[in-house]
Amino acid sequence: MKLFITTLLLFSFSGCTTQKNVGNKTPQTLQEALTSSYRSTQNMFRDNYRHPHETLEFFGLKPEMSVIELTPSRGWYTEILAPYLNEKGEYIIAEPAEDPRGYTIPRKEWFNKHPEIKSKTVVFTPGGKIALGPDNSVDLVLTFRNIHNWLPQKNIEEAFKQIFKVLKPGGVLGVVEHRANPKIKFDPKSGYMLEKDVIKMIEKAGFRLQGKNEVNANPKDKANHPHGVWSLPPSLKGGETDKEKYMAIGESDRMTLKFVKPATK
Repeated sequence: MKLFITTLLLFSFSGCTTQKNVGNKTPQTLQEALTSSYRSTQNMFRDNYRHPHETLEFFGLKPEMSVIELTPSRGWYTEILAPYLNEKGEYIIAEPAEDPRGYTIPRKEWFNKHPEIKSKTVVFTPGGKIALGPDNSVDLVLTFRNIHNWLPQKNIEEAFKQIFKVLKPGGVLGVVEHRANPKIKFDPKSGYMLEKDVIKMIEKAGFRLQGKNEVNANPKDKANHPHGVWSLPPSLKGGETDKEKYMAIGESDRMTLKFVKPATK
């Protein structure tokens, strides 16, 4: 087990040197954003599973964009997006007005430590209030491993209707989600979603699927675990039971989908 973790850490940091933020200068390139000291070491350890550089490049992220991240929770992607967009773009957090479980506390503490980093917050509660912004006002909307939390389906469909409205014509919706195994019975409580269902719901809102990317795929994950996706790291809900097995699998198999709001004629 010790050898596995050591190998993982070495692989995660190969060719990666953390850069200091001199005079509060924010990152000018995506690579600088990925290696800046705005990011915690703990979050960098997970790059090997989450592939942020390849994922954000696939979605077409540019520093001058207006970007909404849906329910960023503890702020894993916040540490990349907010500094990168700080000078030329806009980083908008969309989340419920209340957070009874305290998921947002680490992210809010991060912003307190970095007052030079700007952000905006809007309300996003699938099944409740959604106030993402004026129609046709943002370039890119991102959601990372959130859609399973928006069930039932009618909530998801309404959420994507509102996302469609806030995006500019030609704007992009980037989706990363835990991918259910189509060969086994789908369990809506597993944390996984069937890729075909996700695509169908998003296209129903008016989007066009522009591409798929397997950068976040994990063929070791068969999506058939006793605690659903939370059996796997980083949650390891089963505790010490079969821990080495789940560590060897790694984080979940994930779909990475790029949708576009068609440009008006």
